Amino acid sequence: MTAQAYTLDNGLTVVFERRDTARAVAFQVWVRAGSADERPDQLGLAHLHEHMLFKGTSRRAPGDIARTVEAHGGQINAWTSYDQTVFHVVIASRFARLGLDILADAVRGSSFDAGELAREIEVVCEEIKRNEDLPARRASRQLFAAAYPQHPYGRPVIGTAASVRDFTRERVLEFYARHYTPRNLVLSLAGDFDESRLRAWVDELLGGDWGQHHSGPLRRPAEPERTAPRICLREDGAKEAWLHLGFSIPDVAHPDVPALDVLALLTGQGERSRVIRECKRKQGLVRALESSSYTPLDPGLFSLRFTLAPNQVAEAVEEELRVLARLRAEPVPAEELAMLQAHFEARAVQQREEVQELARRLGYYQFMLGGLEAEARYHEAIARLTPERLHEVAERYLRFDRAVLTGLLPQGCDFSTERAEVMLMHAAHDGASRGRAPASVRGGPAPLPRLVRRKTTETAQGLVESRLPSGARVLVLESRAVPLVAMRACFAGGVRYETAETNGLTTLLGRCLTRGTATRDAQEVARQVTAMAGSLQGAHGRNLVELRGEFLSRHFQPAFRLFADCLRAPLFSEGEVARERGNLSRELGTRDGKPEGRVFDVLASTLYRTHPYRLPVSGESSAVARLGPESLRAWHAAYMNPAQMVLSVVGDVRAEEVLARAHELFGDASGALAAPPPVAPEPLPESPREHRQVLARSLTHLALGFMGARVTDSWRHALKVLSTLLAGQGGRLFRELRDKRAMAYSVNSYSMEGVDPGYLAIYMGTSPEKVTAALVAIRSELERVRDERVSEEELERARQHLIGTHELGLQRNAARAAMLAMDGCLGVGQENFQHYAQRVSEVTADHVRDVARRVIDFERSALAVVGP
Repeated sequence: MTAQAYTLDNGLTVVFERRDTARAVAFQVWVRAGSADERPDQLGLAHLHEHMLFKGTSRRAPGDIARTVEAHGGQINAWTSYDQTVFHVVIASRFARLGLDILADAVRGSSFDAGELAREIEVVCEEIKRNEDLPARRASRQLFAAAYPQHPYGRPVIGTAASVRDFTRERVLEFYARHYTPRNLVLSLAGDFDESRLRAWVDELLGGDWGQHHSGPLRRPAEPERTAPRICLREDGAKEAWLHLGFSIPDVAHPDVPALDVLALLTGQGERSRVIRECKRKQGLVRALESSSYTPLDPGLFSLRFTLAPNQVAEAVEEELRVLARLRAEPVPAEELAMLQAHFEARAVQQREEVQELARRLGYYQFMLGGLEAEARYHEAIARLTPERLHEVAERYLRFDRAVLTGLLPQGCDFSTERAEVMLMHAAHDGASRGRAPASVRGGPAPLPRLVRRKTTETAQGLVESRLPSGARVLVLESRAVPLVAMRACFAGGVRYETAETNGLTTLLGRCLTRGTATRDAQEVARQVTAMAGSLQGAHGRNLVELRGEFLSRHFQPAFRLFADCLRAPLFSEGEVARERGNLSRELGTRDGKPEGRVFDVLASTLYRTHPYRLPVSGESSAVARLGPESLRAWHAAYMNPAQMVLSVVGDVRAEEVLARAHELFGDASGALAAPPPVAPEPLPESPREHRQVLARSLTHLALGFMGARVTDSWRHALKVLSTLLAGQGGRLFRELRDKRAMAYSVNSYSMEGVDPGYLAIYMGTSPEKVTAALVAIRSELERVRDERVSEEELERARQHLIGTHELGLQRNAARAAMLAMDGCLGVGQENFQHYAQRVSEVTADHVRDVARRVIDFERSALAVVGP
């Protein structure tokens, strides 16, 4: 079914598309009220509405909205940007009317209770502190403040603690009344529903006369055109340098936007992009780099973000300017442009896999560009691009004489504003003198790939399993919903196969699997992946090592051969291993900059004293520094024989073809099989353990953990239900610590299972002065769930939330391939894939209390605290 749009009598616009391949439906309400629609005295008010619309209505008490959605297996959330605030619900299609009713009630009937408002203001202030702790957020704010000194895009979307604390209920209601009116909204829907019922529900729940007459958007001050570079560098406490290089570009409706999006992909998105290839892969100048073409309702920003060691800033900036100058000097080859166009084709196909992503696309094109036909125009413009047209757009906007360069520099970094000015001046002068390249080097017109149009009717096919002569297990699931295929190969390994001396080996191995083979070097592997508009990467975890691939299904045969080549014959060359080892070492050196993740490293090393689970999943720098090609080759030979593999292929393929190719490529085993390394069980703690790591941050991050379940334990489902009772927006911890006490922006519960016992952990990020009270409150909630029998209503909410989240998470081929391969490798078989909902629904209140008493033992707990 094609997408459709219509407008209610009250002015509300509705866009929808039916997709019956998943038993789910997604609803989104797009409100034309973002942070750029705020007056200077309303800074952060649009974002506060994102919080408040879930805090109760005339029909639903505070907390009921999230609890009801989660009780029916759904998810509810929202986001705020400069131009819009978006509220969204995704839920099983049998509860579609309920999902729409809840979303409509929140948007048109929120009560804005004064007490709830006061508590939520405290929560937002905690969120602001959390953002202040993240160098990526600080660097992004710095860029936009420098690029937009006049326009409201230069202000933080979330506001400041001072502006948020100054809000009153009257000011909140004033903003709501002005912006939350039917004519200022777009309702986007996608999924499995009956159109006639849908229209009736929309008319009933969002039709009629409600809201004030929309008085139109506020006039936003225009940003004056820059006539010279703008440079803003400042000293920062981060261990790395964080820099942004930005250029002014037009708004979303401008005809140059498709070309700018392709330029962003060409410069800094993916392994084959030019700046990543030169600055990261070849020269190792940056740890991370990403480009983006941000085109909102008003003029936007083309930017490159790079993170690197402070002693390499000048060299990296110079190299980036050189690569960008080449884009201004000469057209890209036709072959390279064709690869970029194929990537956009693949991206458009992938966006049809999940109903929530489909709803987002419908809402975006209607809201931002005024109609669904804009999507077809966009992709047609991408397909029509020529090297000359792309060159013309690069020349027009990549102006070094008008660039914005911002940076957070660690203490002692010698990169100065004066030096940056000289670099930009030289780049601008060189570009002007070089001029246009001669036509002879521009290449011919690029082929014009077209989007594949297919009916979204999925033929239900059973799961096919086969054992190859090598001993490899192959699982194939046919799915015709979209022309994509996902493949996943899993092997036992990961951190569980590491020691303190080799910690990081499987991380490095996963990164190097696709960095060249016996017949293809790293550049050729990357070129072929890009040419097939796919993705191919190694990965690892606590218990597994994997190779993941995803491609358009028409490329299945060459993609599968490339997948097999990387898996069976990785080269592990000295140069590539050294390069990846350097990148990994730099990343490990910045872990303190991510305290939310660091606290779980500290928890693992506190709860486990002897088991490999005590080791950081990504590795330790001192161990990584000792690893070389021989270490990787030895591990690969020992533990990545086809006989040790579980391979899954899911998507638009024929099972018999997959099995034939798998037999050809993986049918024989090579070499002797190595026995798994011995792993002794971890003794339970004999007394409470605690470890504190001091970090100069605004928030304190704490994690309280207890020894948990194995993936094969029959009681793991009860533990998942227990964790879900505590977690989520409807969970006990969220209600008590965030909703009632406003102690934190983020509080959650996690049940991590492993081949050996994992852990149950409670996480919270809070202000330092609230830590003691927060720990008391956490302990109180854990004692209550351990000692008191949960109600059937609360139990059912947790069960349905788990089941619904599980089903929604399996919409993508890649997610189903991952579950099949990982569970097969971990010894779970097809249990989760075929019986997960049944196992969860069988969990009783007694099971929950029993598992709580089994796990929650404060005398055998571990507490990790990271912060000031």
